[in-house]
Amino acid sequence: MSTESEQSEPTITHRPEAQRFETTINGQTGYISYQERDNTLIYDHTIVPQSLGGRGVGSALVKRALDFAHEHDKKVIPQCSFVSAYIKKHPEYQDLL
Repeated sequence: MSTESEQSEPTITHRPEAQRFETTINGQTGYISYQERDNTLIYDHTIVPQSLGGRGVGSALVKRALDFAHEHDKKVIPQCSFVSAYIKKHPEYQDLL
């Protein structure tokens, strides 16, 4: 039986002071970190605890981070291989590169 947290999108919080987007589910925190340089966001790490794996948490984090870049007219450098793969699978984000 699925719980509500597994069925719905996780709540993603932007923490600019920590330069990351994060979500906490069942006491476990996943995040995507970035560095900001001028008008560019360098997404360097996507971290999802093993206990949250396979639930789409990493994809939800990356989607929120890329949507943020779109909303703020930023370019993106995907240093993280997960972010790079996500952009390849979702052409609507190609313009961020």
